[in-house]
Amino acid sequence: MKPSSGGLCVGFRATYRASPNFTLIILDSANTRIRSTVHSEFDTSFHTFQHINNKYPHPRIEWIEIITQPIFERVVFLTIYTVKRGDTLYSIARRYGTTVSQITYDNQIDNPEGLVVGQALVVGTGTNTHTVARGESLYSIARNYGTTVNALLAANPSITNPSRIYPGQIIVISNNEGNMRRIDVNGFSVNMNSTAIDETLAYLTYISPFSYAVSSAGALTPLSDDALIAKARAQSVAPLMCITNTNANGGFSSEIAHSVLTNQSAQDTLIENIITTLRENNYYGLVIDFEYVYPFDKESYNQFLRKISSRLHSLGYILVSCVAPKTSATQSGTLYEAHDYPVHGEVCDLVIIMTYEWGYTYGPAMAVAPIGPVRRVLDYAVTAIPSGKILMGMPNYGYNWTLPFVQGSAATVVSNTGAVNTARNMKAEIQYDSVQQAPYINYYDAEGRQHEIWFDDARSIQARLRLVDEYNLGGISYWTINRLFRQGLLVLQDMYIINKVL
Repeated sequence: MKPSSGGLCVGFRATYRASPNFTLIILDSANTRIRSTVHSEFDTSFHTFQHINNKYPHPRIEWIEIITQPIFERVVFLTIYTVKRGDTLYSIARRYGTTVSQITYDNQIDNPEGLVVGQALVVGTGTNTHTVARGESLYSIARNYGTTVNALLAANPSITNPSRIYPGQIIVISNNEGNMRRIDVNGFSVNMNSTAIDETLAYLTYISPFSYAVSSAGALTPLSDDALIAKARAQSVAPLMCITNTNANGGFSSEIAHSVLTNQSAQDTLIENIITTLRENNYYGLVIDFEYVYPFDKESYNQFLRKISSRLHSLGYILVSCVAPKTSATQSGTLYEAHDYPVHGEVCDLVIIMTYEWGYTYGPAMAVAPIGPVRRVLDYAVTAIPSGKILMGMPNYGYNWTLPFVQGSAATVVSNTGAVNTARNMKAEIQYDSVQQAPYINYYDAEGRQHEIWFDDARSIQARLRLVDEYNLGGISYWTINRLFRQGLLVLQDMYIINKVL
């Protein structure tokens, strides 16, 4: 299977299994459905498919009905297509054998007539589906296809209640498991009631409501997280309690961290409050996000991590820490120095590296997570932390800067879909920086001011997700999941299998 002109294909191998008698449904060059039964005396890995190829020119194998033993592999494609001048959703859908409605849904397009030149679209081709018959359950369907209920739920985010499927319903069968890596995916949520969470949960291992702020005396600010925890657990997503050294204004406080890390009484109070909250709120583990810790508190922070790690592990909880994106052990700056990568890697179960904010609110226009700087962080990180414990940070937002940049001016946060909408409304084209591996937009507003937006699309998401394999990382962590970016989730789903620990 080859991509049409203008498309970038991501190939994934899916191992199929067959009984001595199994059924193939294929499409020939005229898109005619042909049913063929293969018996045990055939060499199904070669001769049967050679026979099909000889009889029907250029067939496309669509799906296998019953699964029992390893037989052969098939490549399934998710195409990333870049819109060109003159393209329409209809022409793209026709080229790839899909529908306008599917492309519109997958890419959250709210104006089908308003494609933007340079816009990246995800277009699914060759996806296997199953039509639910009367009496079937997700369990029976998963068993027949040699997959799991969790895999079916991950491939069908619209199914929110596994016990409620109906005859005639179309279910996507995820056939790539045998040859795809399993990774952990965490998502921070700053809004407990965001509608984006409902769809995103299917793509997560963990969810981290943000956050329980720590006081200098070790107290915790309350968080209305009950409903979110229940919703997460209902979809086999493990909730992680998150604590921060943030003050009443929401900023990170070096003084609060210093008080807790150097005062034994406050530290003991904090640990007891954490354990009480973990138990009462049915959390799976703890995330510690202490930022801008004074450099001279580095060893105090290390000792605190050792102490709380031992306590939590004895009670069956996991410990996760967040660290700044360092490129060396000696990197200077309050953001970096107290984050001791080797110690975090030793005592924590997972370490989230915040690989974003190169482009930030008060800085000049550039990509939020340019791939070069992200690589340099990972180059060092894997020498200090076991790679399987590392979750690479993934920003889920962009920034809109007014140019020329003036020190002290502030960029505004934009969603990835909002950036595309701005390009459409301002009649601007989307460019792609192959060095930073990120899309950007230049335009002038109604008052004649120049703007530059840097954001993410399927191409930049794919480029950074490849680093997970390249560096053998444990997975990724989204900041945040409160803005739905379906395109990015679909790229993730077709590159990796999301672990479920519940």
